[in-house]
Amino acid sequence: MSYPTKIKAVGINETGGVEVIQDLEIPFPEVKPSDLLIKVEWAGINFIDTYLRSGLYPIPQRPLPIAKEVSGVILELPSDQTILESPNFRSRGFKKGGRVALDRLGSLQEYVAIDWNSTVYAVPDGISARVAGAALLQGLTTLAQVTESYEVKKGDAVLIHTVAGGVGLLHAQLAKARGATVIGTTSTVEKAELAKLHGADHVILYKQENTVERVLELTNGEGVNVIYDGVGKATFNDDFKMIKRKGTIVSFGNASGPVDPVNLFKLVEKNVKLLRPTVTNYTVTLEERNYYSAELWRLVSSGILRINIHAEFPFTAEGVRQAHIDLTTGKTTGKLLIKVAD
Repeated sequence: MSYPTKIKAVGINETGGVEVIQDLEIPFPEVKPSDLLIKVEWAGINFIDTYLRSGLYPIPQRPLPIAKEVSGVILELPSDQTILESPNFRSRGFKKGGRVALDRLGSLQEYVAIDWNSTVYAVPDGISARVAGAALLQGLTTLAQVTESYEVKKGDAVLIHTVAGGVGLLHAQLAKARGATVIGTTSTVEKAELAKLHGADHVILYKQENTVERVLELTNGEGVNVIYDGVGKATFNDDFKMIKRKGTIVSFGNASGPVDPVNLFKLVEKNVKLLRPTVTNYTVTLEERNYYSAELWRLVSSGILRINIHAEFPFTAEGVRQAHIDLTTGKTTGKLLIKVAD
């Protein structure tokens, strides 16, 4: 099969506001003998894209197609026959024409080449590329955090900041499925109702209520076992007032800005555990990737995790700019997608 020499992408050559997002023309990707070649159909928009675009996180290449999460169809398997015959390759479930979703910086482009033994995941029959593109990054983040960052158990009290966002809704569903009491924060009554439909027992309107007082009231003054905080700077210091003795704070995002440097003595008063995890460090080994992807697709297929898609945007600089604006101004509930191809 012949492929074009140039392909379309949307991305950045410099950091800054949304105006730096451009329509790009880039070379067709180099395909190595160990690579899968994928035709991209959908891209998920995540906060990490905005951190890279703004310069909060260093960008690894210029130009950088500005998405870390995409899904699509395998056009070519690795050309190395020894790979195709290996048990490890066979365990991944890849097949020509099969759907995949992948976690890879710089993927908002028409075609992607990626090593089979990396963060690319076969999507089972019954889950569309659209849903897979919306579920992968936030789903793996949620699953790893409620399993390894802090293992949520029956009877736990869990606090989830911005519970009506894409990650927040998934955290709420999975924590509730594991038997926890779920407390969330959000900005509007409408978002609170959505969060309750996804497992939240109590939702605090942080613009109208004192979050610390309400959490302590709901937990009889003890605080919660774990806090999942993707907000960052604006909420971090109050987390220490709401966490239970020997509780765990999982700080995983910077939606309001990065957290200031932490004095370790902040952990002393309640013997608090503090983590700053990233999902890619939970999916390093083949065993981890196989386990977490299988569990994610099981949860999605069974309906335990419902994937909420808030809006779709066109595969243009203008479309991606608007997606970044909507995500960072609190207008969204659930996932934002870019439709790359039919």
